[in-house]
Amino acid sequence: MQSELYVTLSAQMSLDKRLDTLANNVANLSTAGYRGDGVTFATLLAQNGDRSVAFVSPGTDFISRKTGDLTKTDNPLDVAVQGEAWLGIKTPNGVAYTRDGRMKMTPNGDLQTLDGYSILDAGSSAVSVDPTAGPPTIAADGMITQGGRQIGALGLFAIDDTAKISRFDNSSIYTDKPATAVLDFNSNGIMQGFVEGSNVNPILEMTKLIAISRAFDSVSTATTQSESSLTDAIKTLGSNS
Repeated sequence: MQSELYVTLSAQMSLDKRLDTLANNVANLSTAGYRGDGVTFATLLAQNGDRSVAFVSPGTDFISRKTGDLTKTDNPLDVAVQGEAWLGIKTPNGVAYTRDGRMKMTPNGDLQTLDGYSILDAGSSAVSVDPTAGPPTIAADGMITQGGRQIGALGLFAIDDTAKISRFDNSSIYTDKPATAVLDFNSNGIMQGFVEGSNVNPILEMTKLIAISRAFDSVSTATTQSESSLTDAIKTLGSNS
């Protein structure tokens, strides 16, 4: 059996999957709060006679939790999350979490994401302000005041490191474990008038794209050599029969 063909095929499948994640990351370089996609790979061992043959698995997707850079906007409805916490938003499929703190105020005072999802407080209730009282002031602990009066608070939520997260829209995620409200603001907090950008490093992503392109070339060469070897073997065996 020409196990080399199966090995190179598994490598091409893995490289193709990694290429898809890199392309998605590059497309979202300017997306606020975006968390880059990554792929983890493993090697599978298949017994081929007396030799072990290594196959590359297609890979497992994951979403990076690394924070992005902050940009000062001075917009009172822009907030950036400091630390590892997330903002909670209400979606048609339940509560999602985001690092994109760009908000808008509806005519009746509801605070929403730019896509129209309600911003939640620590108790997972929608946050509202007074639309006639001017721009709100948002403290580091999420407390919202207008005219010197406290009227609510933005909720911050911690997601367990072992939780499996999946993407909702570009900058939001779902988690398979309940997130918990943040009560300690020593390492987590909110900065009003700032927006967090994508955590994707464009130079690093382009470097990875070049490396994958070269890897594809190497795998293609190995495939061609394996096919040539198989063809030669068939010709030799055929001439001796």
